[in-house]
Amino acid sequence: MKRGRLLGAYTGLVIAYLCLPIFVMILFGFNDTKGRYNFTWQGFTLSWYRHLFDIGGLTDALVNSLTIAVFATILSVVLGTTLGLAIGRYRFRGKAGLDLMLFAQIATPEIVLGASLLSLFISLGVPRGYVTILVAHVMFCIPFVAITVQARVVGLDRSLEEAALDLGATPLVTFRKVTLPLIMPAVLAGGLLSFALSIDDFVTTSFNAGQTSTFPLWVYGASRIGVPPQVNVMGTLIFVVGVGFAVVTAFSNRQTRGGREVGAR
Repeated sequence: MKRGRLLGAYTGLVIAYLCLPIFVMILFGFNDTKGRYNFTWQGFTLSWYRHLFDIGGLTDALVNSLTIAVFATILSVVLGTTLGLAIGRYRFRGKAGLDLMLFAQIATPEIVLGASLLSLFISLGVPRGYVTILVAHVMFCIPFVAITVQARVVGLDRSLEEAALDLGATPLVTFRKVTLPLIMPAVLAGGLLSFALSIDDFVTTSFNAGQTSTFPLWVYGASRIGVPPQVNVMGTLIFVVGVGFAVVTAFSNRQTRGGREVGAR
């Protein structure tokens, strides 16, 4: 009993430690600051939510981050899912090397990817900007989706697909109605992870951004003269939306597992 309480207390302290910066960010989004710096509490206000888009450069940077994250998520999910299916289901020459490359891509520091892409774009004469940021984000998101989908594919029951084929379904119909629903939790997890990685990336983006500004780059530049409260508000909204997506995904997965268990009975 005492050990269980200690474990619960320890878990609560770890969660509080991890969430403390987020709580501070949310709190200072309501700070009625009068000066340039938003470091001390000066009163409660909702004005920053009403004037969220008053700073043009910050709004443009947020739009760039959101659109890049959406496009990077879509592309990485499509490419990563097909790659995860291939390496999780089939044996082919070079599969071990491909697995090693995917894990190496995740383990490699971002500064290596950013510097190598910068050298590539300069060598090819490609102007840096929105497109180069998108290319960079897709590159570091694909391995996360592929490995997540691969882990799901390895545990699939192939007899369900074989039964669909025996009943006259084409391979495309079998994939759409049997395989895809089975791997959808992994696809959604990889997509959410890709979106989160893309929207807050700083290192790789800073190497390949050119004159294009994203939300993290804008905040870093503004930190030298004072970060406006709107940054805290935007960060709060992004956090709330991300948590909402995670809760919906977890609830959907639980409902799916519950339905399968009922069906199995």
